[in-house]
Amino acid sequence: MGFRHKDIIALKDLTKEEIQLLLDTADSLNEINQRDIKKVPTLRGKTVINLFYEASTRTRTSFEIAAKRLSADTVNITASTSSVVKGETLSDTALNILAMKPDIIVMRHAVSGAHEYLAKRVSCSVINAGDGAHEHPSQGLLDMLTMRQKFGRLDGLKVAIVGDITHSRVARSNIYGLTTMGSQVFLAGPPTMMPIGIERLGNVTVCKDMREAVDQADVVMMLRIQLERQGKTLVPSMREYSRYFGLNPDMLSLAKKDAMVMHPGPINRGVELSSSVADCDQSYILQQVENGVAVRMSMLYHVCGGEPVE
Repeated sequence: MGFRHKDIIALKDLTKEEIQLLLDTADSLNEINQRDIKKVPTLRGKTVINLFYEASTRTRTSFEIAAKRLSADTVNITASTSSVVKGETLSDTALNILAMKPDIIVMRHAVSGAHEYLAKRVSCSVINAGDGAHEHPSQGLLDMLTMRQKFGRLDGLKVAIVGDITHSRVARSNIYGLTTMGSQVFLAGPPTMMPIGIERLGNVTVCKDMREAVDQADVVMMLRIQLERQGKTLVPSMREYSRYFGLNPDMLSLAKKDAMVMHPGPINRGVELSSSVADCDQSYILQQVENGVAVRMSMLYHVCGGEPVE
């Protein structure tokens, strides 16, 4: 099947077959990342604009590397060094960029829904690199790819997602993606960080105790507390949070023996997970980062029409 979308805004919008296609393509493109010369001419002549209104290390860097490995020309724009600081609106910024004829705009924005707003106003493709507390589709895809590489499947896996669910776009993309692919998702976190009605997003079980979520889990995904989105502290202290919702070796022992530990980064060591867990053999955090390049290559490839890879 072909990929029928001009943009990739949310995993909620994609079918099981479309997610499967993006993951299969990422799997095949991963081979390029192992070569001595890590470049193919697939997107030669295409221009990718990375427009980031929020700070990023992994996402922006891997989108840039992904575009360059497909031979696209890349331009990086951050809000702090753009005309945004002079009061320019998102719409005006986008229309001025569009006048320079890019093929893809990869954007991260603090406002949920900003990408959908933008995609309706520009003719080039738009890829969501994170919008507020809404979605982070490339992170969801790379998480699923990492799980599939280990277990050979997504259907039937028990995935525990623990932490600040309310403010996590990573959690939402994983909930949409994993439930679409047949995984069972268990959520745990402080009541102040668990949105009401989250169960309506898919086959999701909300647990009052982290131990229930982690028990016999195939995957334990820890989330960072997003203080920058909370406006006020929603837990008594980081020490208290770590006591009840941090992943340490004792808590991890409740999961299956071959369970994966995952985290979207950046890690707050000693808060959401201990260093001994972050660096243990069950940790797939760096594999997630590695897979991020292949997944973002796949996304760029498909919104550009999926031309042959050499």
